[in-house]
Amino acid sequence: MNKKLKTMNKTFKAINAFLKIIKKPYLLNLVLNDEKNWEKKVKHEFGFQSGLPLVKITNILTKDFKIEVLPYAFLDGSCTPLDLALIRGLAEKNSVKNYLEIGTWRGESVANVAPIANHCVTINLPDYVMKEYGMSEDYINTHRFFSEHLHNVTHIEHDSRDFDLKSLDKDFDLVFIDGDHHSKTIKSDTEKIFEIINPEKTIVVWHDYAYNPEKVRWSVLYGILSGCPRAYHQNIMHVSNTLCAIYLPDKNKFCTAKQKLKPYSKPELYFKVTIEPLNKKKTYKNHTN
Repeated sequence: MNKKLKTMNKTFKAINAFLKIIKKPYLLNLVLNDEKNWEKKVKHEFGFQSGLPLVKITNILTKDFKIEVLPYAFLDGSCTPLDLALIRGLAEKNSVKNYLEIGTWRGESVANVAPIANHCVTINLPDYVMKEYGMSEDYINTHRFFSEHLHNVTHIEHDSRDFDLKSLDKDFDLVFIDGDHHSKTIKSDTEKIFEIINPEKTIVVWHDYAYNPEKVRWSVLYGILSGCPRAYHQNIMHVSNTLCAIYLPDKNKFCTAKQKLKPYSKPELYFKVTIEPLNKKKTYKNHTN
């Protein structure tokens, strides 16, 4: 069986498992138990007993940061507004020239960075592959919605697991990994990223490190730690109030305080959110520099 058929087979198995959980909700316990196994593996193999150390987003950006998130759809599968504020804020603070992301989806994340960066590259499965996987036309057509018309964004339709990132021939300042969230794929994406970046300069962010800002997603953490060279594990942290893990080349330059994640703690940070509807695509179509 070739690699493509193997991948399709795994996808169909995942879809079938999801349908079974819908019909028999008690099967969800098996998923939760599986997550417990990932937790044990992380603790045993890497020693992170409480997940990644937690760092306040205000230590990474600025104490009084003010960031406009544009666009944002408030639809299923999106980053949270603060996740996007983190990505955009990092791009602004570090004068990012070249941005790379794995996992395009609607194009919200890359569209938020595009006004700041000189050039953005986003990688996603080709449409025809998603169709072969049985994904609906509506789902496929939603991809790149916010980013397809942006002049400084290059869309690459390819499976990140077998794409040669070195062929991009760019020094990326900021990388966002938000593709397939299976542990093996995260490990593969992370390994490939650390092969092409300068770990002394490049910031790497992983989305969905957490199920919510207070609950670690251990399978994702295992993939991150498996793919990242051990020498850099001390530079990986969980950004407070977000679903994101972050690799900082010089963690002391960006933050001074770390702590353990403690669910149900009283909020130390809270934010002002202003929401304004944007009804026309042209509002964000040409908002890059």
